[in-house]
Amino acid sequence: MNVALCSTIGQPRIAVVGGSLTGPVAALLLLQAGFDDVAVYEAAPAAVPRGGGLIGVEHCSLDILERLGIEQSELVAYPSELIVRMSVQDRCPANAVTYVYPGRNTTWTLLHQAVTCRLPRRIVHTGHQVTGMDEVARRPMLHFANGQQAAADVVVFADGRASIGRRLLDPGRRLRYAGYVAHRGTAAAGDVQQPDFLRMEPCPGVQFNIAPVPEGLDWTFYLNASVQEYVDWFGALPHQRLFALPQHVSERARAAVDAHAAVLLPPQQAALVEATTVRMAVPVMDIDPPRQMVWPVGDGHAVLLGDALAPVRPHTARGANNGIEQAAGLAVALRQHHRYGADLAGALNGWQRRHLPAAVAAVRLGPVIGGRLGLGTGTAGWMCDTARAAV
Repeated sequence: MNVALCSTIGQPRIAVVGGSLTGPVAALLLLQAGFDDVAVYEAAPAAVPRGGGLIGVEHCSLDILERLGIEQSELVAYPSELIVRMSVQDRCPANAVTYVYPGRNTTWTLLHQAVTCRLPRRIVHTGHQVTGMDEVARRPMLHFANGQQAAADVVVFADGRASIGRRLLDPGRRLRYAGYVAHRGTAAAGDVQQPDFLRMEPCPGVQFNIAPVPEGLDWTFYLNASVQEYVDWFGALPHQRLFALPQHVSERARAAVDAHAAVLLPPQQAALVEATTVRMAVPVMDIDPPRQMVWPVGDGHAVLLGDALAPVRPHTARGANNGIEQAAGLAVALRQHHRYGADLAGALNGWQRRHLPAAVAAVRLGPVIGGRLGLGTGTAGWMCDTARAAV
Protein backbone atom coordinates (compact mmCIF):
# COMPACT_ATOMS: atom_id res chain seq x y z
CA MET A 1 0.00 0.00 0.00
CA ASN A 2 1.38 3.39 -1.00
CA VAL A 3 0.16 6.31 1.07
CA ALA A 4 1.01 9.78 -0.21
CA LEU A 5 2.07 12.33 2.39
CA CYS A 6 -0.44 15.02 3.21
CA SER A 7 0.78 18.59 2.81
CA THR A 8 3.96 20.56 2.79
CA ILE A 9 4.21 23.08 5.62
CA GLY A 10 1.95 26.07 5.00
CA GLN A 11 0.62 24.71 1.72
CA PRO A 12 -2.48 22.61 1.25
CA ARG A 13 -2.08 19.42 -0.71
CA ILE A 14 -4.56 19.53 -3.59
CA ALA A 15 -5.67 16.39 -5.41
CA VAL A 16 -7.32 16.93 -8.80
CA VAL A 17 -9.33 13.92 -9.99
CA GLY A 18 -9.79 13.83 -13.77
CA GLY A 19 -7.37 14.33 -16.65
CA SER A 20 -9.66 15.31 -19.52
CA LEU A 21 -10.12 19.09 -19.81
CA THR A 22 -11.36 20.72 -16.61
CA GLY A 23 -8.98 18.82 -14.33
CA PRO A 24 -5.77 19.81 -16.18
CA VAL A 25 -6.99 23.41 -16.51
CA ALA A 26 -7.64 23.50 -12.76
CA ALA A 27 -4.20 22.06 -12.05
CA LEU A 28 -2.45 24.62 -14.26
CA LEU A 29 -4.38 27.47 -12.64
CA LEU A 30 -3.43 26.22 -9.18
CA LEU A 31 0.23 25.96 -10.13
CA GLN A 32 0.08 29.46 -11.57
CA ALA A 33 -1.51 30.68 -8.31
CA GLY A 34 1.53 29.46 -6.39
CA PHE A 35 0.45 26.03 -5.17
CA ASP A 36 3.29 23.54 -5.40
CA ASP A 37 1.65 20.46 -3.88
CA VAL A 38 -0.81 19.57 -6.66
CA ALA A 39 -1.42 16.08 -8.04
CA VAL A 40 -3.63 15.06 -10.98
CA TYR A 41 -5.15 11.57 -10.93
CA GLU A 42 -6.53 10.18 -14.19
CA ALA A 43 -8.31 6.82 -14.40
CA ALA A 44 -7.21 6.00 -17.95
CA PRO A 45 -3.73 4.60 -18.57
CA ALA A 46 -1.33 6.93 -20.34
CA ALA A 47 -1.32 4.71 -23.44
CA VAL A 48 -5.09 4.89 -24.03
CA PRO A 49 -5.80 7.15 -27.06
CA ARG A 50 -8.60 9.65 -26.64
CA GLY A 51 -10.28 12.19 -28.81
CA GLY A 52 -13.35 14.33 -29.17
CA GLY A 53 -15.29 16.67 -31.36
CA LEU A 54 -16.06 20.34 -31.70
CA ILE A 55 -16.11 22.56 -28.60
CA GLY A 56 -17.28 26.16 -28.43
CA VAL A 57 -15.06 28.22 -26.11
CA GLU A 58 -16.43 31.58 -25.03
CA HIS A 59 -14.32 34.72 -24.66
CA CYS A 60 -14.05 34.49 -20.87
CA SER A 61 -12.71 30.94 -21.10
CA LEU A 62 -10.36 31.88 -23.94
CA ASP A 63 -8.95 34.66 -21.78
CA ILE A 64 -8.39 32.27 -18.88
CA LEU A 65 -6.54 29.90 -21.21
CA GLU A 66 -4.48 32.75 -22.63
CA ARG A 67 -3.38 33.69 -19.10
CA LEU A 68 -2.04 30.13 -18.89
CA GLY A 69 0.07 30.81 -21.98
CA ILE A 70 -2.29 29.11 -24.45
CA GLU A 71 -2.72 31.49 -27.36
CA GLN A 72 -5.87 31.31 -29.47
CA SER A 73 -3.75 30.44 -32.49
CA GLU A 74 -2.90 27.16 -30.78
CA LEU A 75 -6.57 26.25 -30.43
CA VAL A 76 -8.48 27.97 -33.20
CA ALA A 77 -7.86 26.76 -36.73
CA TYR A 78 -10.88 28.57 -38.20
CA PRO A 79 -11.55 31.97 -36.59
CA SER A 80 -15.15 32.41 -37.77
CA GLU A 81 -17.59 33.61 -35.09
CA LEU A 82 -20.65 32.93 -37.22
CA ILE A 83 -23.40 30.40 -36.68
CA VAL A 84 -25.71 29.95 -39.65
CA ARG A 85 -29.04 28.42 -38.65
CA MET A 86 -31.40 27.16 -41.33
CA SER A 87 -34.37 24.92 -41.91
CA VAL A 88 -34.32 22.24 -44.62
CA GLN A 89 -37.19 21.88 -47.06
CA ASP A 90 -37.18 19.03 -49.57
CA ARG A 91 -33.50 18.55 -48.77
CA CYS A 92 -32.72 22.17 -49.67
CA PRO A 93 -31.44 24.76 -47.14
CA ALA A 94 -33.97 27.50 -46.45
CA ASN A 95 -34.59 30.50 -44.19
CA ALA A 96 -30.96 30.99 -43.15
CA VAL A 97 -30.34 33.26 -40.17
CA THR A 98 -26.81 34.23 -39.09
CA TYR A 99 -25.76 34.73 -35.45
CA VAL A 100 -22.49 35.73 -33.86
CA TYR A 101 -21.10 33.27 -31.32
CA PRO A 102 -19.39 35.01 -28.35
CA GLY A 103 -16.22 32.96 -28.69
CA ARG A 104 -14.42 30.57 -31.05
CA ASN A 105 -14.63 26.92 -31.98
CA THR A 106 -11.91 24.42 -31.23
CA THR A 107 -11.83 20.64 -30.78
CA TRP A 108 -11.48 18.48 -27.70
CA THR A 109 -8.23 17.12 -29.10
CA LEU A 110 -6.63 20.54 -29.66
CA LEU A 111 -7.68 21.84 -26.26
CA HIS A 112 -6.64 18.68 -24.43
CA GLN A 113 -3.22 18.66 -26.08
CA ALA A 114 -2.65 22.36 -25.39
CA VAL A 115 -3.48 21.98 -21.71
CA THR A 116 -1.91 18.63 -20.87
CA CYS A 117 1.41 19.35 -22.60
CA ARG A 118 1.92 22.15 -20.07
CA LEU A 119 1.38 19.97 -17.02
CA PRO A 120 4.62 18.94 -15.28
CA ARG A 121 5.00 15.17 -15.62
CA ARG A 122 5.73 14.80 -11.93
CA ILE A 123 2.20 15.79 -10.94
CA VAL A 124 0.26 13.53 -13.36
CA HIS A 125 -0.66 10.03 -12.24
CA THR A 126 -2.40 8.01 -14.96
CA GLY A 127 -4.05 4.66 -14.34
CA HIS A 128 -5.39 5.92 -10.99
CA GLN A 129 -9.12 5.21 -10.90
CA VAL A 130 -10.72 6.54 -7.73
CA THR A 131 -12.93 3.96 -6.02
CA GLY A 132 -13.69 5.77 -2.78
CA MET A 133 -12.87 8.52 -0.33
CA ASP A 134 -13.00 8.64 3.43
CA GLU A 135 -11.68 10.75 6.28
CA VAL A 136 -8.31 9.90 7.83
CA ALA A 137 -6.64 12.15 10.42
CA ARG A 138 -9.32 14.78 9.74
CA ARG A 139 -8.49 14.98 6.03
CA PRO A 140 -9.78 13.38 2.81
CA MET A 141 -8.13 10.11 1.76
CA LEU A 142 -8.60 8.90 -1.81
CA HIS A 143 -8.61 5.17 -2.57
CA PHE A 144 -7.66 3.86 -6.02
CA ALA A 145 -8.44 0.66 -7.88
CA ASN A 146 -4.72 -0.18 -8.00
CA GLY A 147 -4.62 -0.40 -4.19
CA GLN A 148 -2.88 2.93 -3.62
CA GLN A 149 -4.13 5.78 -1.47
CA ALA A 150 -3.51 9.53 -1.44
CA ALA A 151 -4.24 12.06 1.28
CA ALA A 152 -5.13 15.66 0.52
CA ASP A 153 -6.42 18.83 2.12
CA VAL A 154 -8.60 19.72 -0.87
CA VAL A 155 -9.95 17.23 -3.41
CA VAL A 156 -11.11 18.68 -6.73
CA PHE A 157 -13.36 16.26 -8.59
CA ALA A 158 -13.29 17.19 -12.29
CA ASP A 159 -13.94 13.68 -13.55
CA GLY A 160 -16.71 14.26 -16.07
CA ARG A 161 -20.25 13.05 -16.61
CA ALA A 162 -19.65 9.66 -14.96
CA SER A 163 -18.02 11.34 -11.95
CA ILE A 164 -17.14 9.11 -9.01
CA GLY A 165 -16.91 12.31 -7.01
CA ARG A 166 -20.57 13.10 -7.63
CA ARG A 167 -21.53 9.56 -6.64
CA LEU A 168 -19.59 9.92 -3.40
CA LEU A 169 -20.59 13.47 -2.46
CA ASP A 170 -24.04 13.92 -4.00
CA PRO A 171 -25.40 10.40 -4.59
CA GLY A 172 -29.02 11.48 -4.93
CA ARG A 173 -28.32 13.19 -8.25
CA ARG A 174 -28.21 10.52 -10.96
CA LEU A 175 -27.95 10.87 -14.70
CA ARG A 176 -31.07 10.05 -16.71
CA TYR A 177 -31.42 9.55 -20.45
CA ALA A 178 -32.99 12.53 -22.24
CA GLY A 179 -34.32 10.50 -25.16
CA TYR A 180 -31.94 11.36 -27.98
CA VAL A 181 -28.43 10.71 -29.22
CA ALA A 182 -25.65 12.92 -30.57
CA HIS A 183 -24.13 10.90 -33.43
CA ARG A 184 -20.85 12.40 -34.58
CA GLY A 185 -17.94 12.00 -36.93
CA THR A 186 -15.34 13.88 -38.97
CA ALA A 187 -15.50 13.74 -42.75
CA ALA A 188 -12.84 14.77 -45.23
CA ALA A 189 -13.81 18.18 -46.57
CA GLY A 190 -12.78 17.48 -50.16
CA ASP A 191 -14.00 20.31 -52.34
CA VAL A 192 -16.50 21.54 -49.74
CA GLN A 193 -15.72 25.11 -48.68
CA GLN A 194 -17.29 25.85 -45.30
CA PRO A 195 -15.73 28.47 -43.03
CA ASP A 196 -18.63 28.79 -40.58
CA PHE A 197 -20.65 26.68 -38.16
CA LEU A 198 -23.86 25.46 -39.84
CA ARG A 199 -26.92 24.33 -37.90
CA MET A 200 -29.67 22.59 -39.87
CA GLU A 201 -33.13 21.80 -38.51
CA PRO A 202 -35.00 19.64 -41.03
CA CYS A 203 -37.97 18.89 -38.76
CA PRO A 204 -38.87 18.44 -35.08
CA GLY A 205 -36.77 15.75 -33.45
CA VAL A 206 -33.74 16.32 -35.70
CA GLN A 207 -30.80 18.69 -35.70
CA PHE A 208 -27.58 18.57 -37.73
CA ASN A 209 -24.51 20.67 -36.94
CA ILE A 210 -21.35 20.81 -39.05
CA ALA A 211 -18.23 22.95 -38.78
CA PRO A 212 -14.65 23.00 -40.10
CA VAL A 213 -11.89 21.41 -38.02
CA PRO A 214 -8.24 20.71 -38.96
CA GLU A 215 -9.10 17.15 -40.03
CA GLY A 216 -12.02 18.16 -42.25
CA LEU A 217 -15.64 18.78 -41.29
CA ASP A 218 -16.90 17.75 -37.87
CA TRP A 219 -20.59 16.89 -37.77
CA THR A 220 -23.11 16.05 -35.05
CA PHE A 221 -26.49 14.56 -35.91
CA TYR A 222 -29.04 14.72 -33.09
CA LEU A 223 -31.75 12.09 -33.43
CA ASN A 224 -34.42 10.89 -31.04
CA ALA A 225 -34.02 7.29 -29.95
CA SER A 226 -35.65 5.03 -27.40
CA VAL A 227 -33.61 3.25 -24.76
CA GLN A 228 -34.00 0.00 -26.68
CA GLU A 229 -32.80 1.60 -29.90
CA TYR A 230 -29.72 2.85 -28.07
CA VAL A 231 -29.03 -0.65 -26.77
CA ASP A 232 -29.52 -2.13 -30.24
CA TRP A 233 -27.15 0.42 -31.78
CA PHE A 234 -24.40 0.58 -29.15
CA GLY A 235 -24.67 -2.59 -27.06
CA ALA A 236 -25.44 -1.12 -23.65
CA LEU A 237 -27.90 1.10 -21.80
CA PRO A 238 -27.33 4.87 -22.11
CA HIS A 239 -26.23 5.32 -18.48
CA GLN A 240 -23.86 2.36 -18.83
CA ARG A 241 -22.26 3.61 -22.05
CA LEU A 242 -22.05 7.37 -21.78
CA PHE A 243 -19.61 7.48 -24.72
CA ALA A 244 -20.04 5.10 -27.64
CA LEU A 245 -16.54 4.82 -29.07
CA PRO A 246 -15.91 3.70 -32.67
CA GLN A 247 -15.75 0.04 -31.65
CA HIS A 248 -19.20 0.32 -30.06
CA VAL A 249 -20.93 1.76 -33.15
CA SER A 250 -22.75 -1.10 -34.84
CA GLU A 251 -23.61 -1.43 -38.51
CA ARG A 252 -27.23 -1.03 -37.47
CA ALA A 253 -26.41 2.36 -35.92
CA ARG A 254 -24.48 3.42 -38.98
CA ALA A 255 -27.33 2.40 -41.29
CA ALA A 256 -29.89 4.30 -39.22
CA VAL A 257 -27.85 7.50 -39.29
CA ASP A 258 -27.18 7.18 -43.03
CA ALA A 259 -30.86 6.59 -43.72
CA HIS A 260 -31.88 9.69 -41.79
CA ALA A 261 -29.23 11.74 -43.59
CA ALA A 262 -30.37 10.49 -46.98
CA VAL A 263 -33.96 11.68 -46.53
CA LEU A 264 -33.50 14.74 -44.33
CA LEU A 265 -30.25 16.51 -45.20
CA PRO A 266 -29.14 18.32 -48.33
CA PRO A 267 -27.26 15.92 -50.67
CA GLN A 268 -23.86 17.48 -49.92
CA GLN A 269 -24.18 16.98 -46.14
CA ALA A 270 -25.75 13.54 -46.56
CA ALA A 271 -22.78 12.47 -48.68
CA LEU A 272 -20.36 13.69 -46.01
CA VAL A 273 -22.15 11.65 -43.36
CA GLU A 274 -22.19 8.51 -45.49
CA ALA A 275 -18.48 8.88 -46.30
CA THR A 276 -17.48 9.13 -42.63
CA THR A 277 -15.84 5.87 -41.63
CA VAL A 278 -15.00 6.50 -37.96
CA ARG A 279 -18.00 7.44 -35.86
CA MET A 280 -18.89 7.93 -32.23
CA ALA A 281 -22.04 8.76 -30.32
CA VAL A 282 -23.09 10.27 -27.01
CA PRO A 283 -26.45 9.73 -25.33
CA VAL A 284 -27.79 13.08 -24.19
CA MET A 285 -28.36 12.95 -20.44
CA ASP A 286 -30.10 15.11 -17.86
CA ILE A 287 -29.55 15.55 -14.14
CA ASP A 288 -31.22 17.47 -11.33
CA PRO A 289 -29.66 20.92 -10.78
CA PRO A 290 -26.93 20.94 -8.13
CA ARG A 291 -27.52 22.50 -4.73
CA GLN A 292 -23.90 22.73 -3.65
CA MET A 293 -20.35 22.49 -4.96
CA VAL A 294 -18.40 22.18 -1.70
CA TRP A 295 -18.39 19.45 0.97
CA PRO A 296 -16.36 19.43 4.21
CA VAL A 297 -14.35 16.26 4.87
CA GLY A 298 -12.95 16.54 8.37
CA ASP A 299 -10.82 19.67 8.34
CA GLY A 300 -10.44 19.37 4.57
CA HIS A 301 -12.82 19.89 1.66
CA ALA A 302 -13.97 18.22 -1.54
CA VAL A 303 -15.47 20.10 -4.47
CA LEU A 304 -17.18 19.27 -7.76
CA LEU A 305 -16.75 21.29 -10.91
CA GLY A 306 -17.47 21.07 -14.63
CA ASP A 307 -19.38 18.03 -15.82
CA ALA A 308 -18.67 16.31 -12.51
CA LEU A 309 -20.89 18.91 -10.89
CA ALA A 310 -23.51 19.46 -13.56
CA PRO A 311 -23.42 17.76 -16.98
CA VAL A 312 -25.33 19.93 -19.44
CA ARG A 313 -26.89 19.20 -22.80
CA PRO A 314 -24.50 20.03 -25.65
CA HIS A 315 -26.92 22.59 -27.15
CA THR A 316 -26.12 24.93 -24.26
CA ALA A 317 -22.42 25.09 -25.29
CA ARG A 318 -21.65 25.55 -21.60
CA GLY A 319 -19.96 22.27 -20.64
CA ALA A 320 -16.30 23.19 -21.15
CA ASN A 321 -16.94 26.85 -20.38
CA ASN A 322 -18.51 26.12 -17.01
CA GLY A 323 -15.58 23.93 -16.05
CA ILE A 324 -12.91 26.44 -17.09
CA GLU A 325 -14.62 29.37 -15.39
CA GLN A 326 -15.27 27.40 -12.20
CA ALA A 327 -11.64 26.24 -12.12
CA ALA A 328 -10.42 29.83 -12.42
CA GLY A 329 -12.68 30.93 -9.59
CA LEU A 330 -11.54 28.04 -7.42
CA ALA A 331 -7.88 28.97 -7.89
CA VAL A 332 -8.68 32.53 -6.81
CA ALA A 333 -10.53 31.36 -3.68
CA LEU A 334 -7.72 29.01 -2.64
CA ARG A 335 -5.09 31.67 -3.30
CA GLN A 336 -6.91 34.11 -1.04
CA HIS A 337 -6.82 31.47 1.70
CA HIS A 338 -3.17 30.55 1.23
CA ARG A 339 -1.65 33.97 0.60
CA TYR A 340 -3.82 36.23 2.75
CA GLY A 341 -5.15 33.88 5.40
CA ALA A 342 -8.78 34.03 4.33
CA ASP A 343 -10.96 31.45 6.04
CA LEU A 344 -10.91 28.41 3.73
CA ALA A 345 -14.55 27.44 4.24
CA GLY A 346 -15.62 31.04 3.72
CA ALA A 347 -13.55 31.38 0.54
CA LEU A 348 -14.96 28.15 -0.90
CA ASN A 349 -18.51 29.12 0.00
CA GLY A 350 -17.97 32.45 -1.74
CA TRP A 351 -16.75 30.58 -4.82
CA GLN A 352 -19.85 28.38 -4.68
CA ARG A 353 -22.16 31.36 -4.29
CA ARG A 354 -20.72 32.93 -7.41
CA HIS A 355 -20.61 29.91 -9.73
CA LEU A 356 -23.49 27.67 -8.64
CA PRO A 357 -26.28 29.82 -10.18
CA ALA A 358 -24.66 29.62 -13.63
CA ALA A 359 -24.37 25.83 -13.37
CA VAL A 360 -28.01 25.53 -12.32
CA ALA A 361 -29.13 27.79 -15.17
CA ALA A 362 -27.24 25.72 -17.75
CA VAL A 363 -28.75 22.46 -16.50
CA ARG A 364 -32.24 23.94 -16.73
CA LEU A 365 -31.65 25.50 -20.14
CA GLY A 366 -30.84 22.20 -21.88
CA PRO A 367 -34.34 20.67 -21.73
CA VAL A 368 -35.85 24.00 -22.81
CA ILE A 369 -33.72 24.07 -25.97
CA GLY A 370 -34.38 20.39 -26.60
CA GLY A 371 -38.12 20.94 -26.23
CA ARG A 372 -38.07 23.71 -28.82
CA LEU A 373 -36.39 21.32 -31.26
CA GLY A 374 -38.62 18.35 -30.48
CA LEU A 375 -35.64 16.50 -29.04
CA GLY A 376 -35.88 14.47 -25.89
CA THR A 377 -38.16 12.75 -23.44
CA GLY A 378 -41.74 12.65 -24.56
CA THR A 379 -40.77 12.44 -28.23
CA ALA A 380 -38.22 9.62 -28.11
CA GLY A 381 -38.53 7.35 -31.10
CA TRP A 382 -40.64 9.92 -33.01
CA MET A 383 -39.45 11.65 -36.12
CA CYS A 384 -41.02 13.63 -38.92
CA ASP A 385 -43.18 11.69 -41.38
CA THR A 386 -40.64 11.68 -44.23
CA ALA A 387 -37.88 10.16 -42.13
CA ARG A 388 -40.14 7.66 -40.42
CA ALA A 389 -41.39 6.35 -43.73
CA ALA A 390 -37.86 5.96 -45.03
CA VAL A 391 -36.26 4.20 -42.07
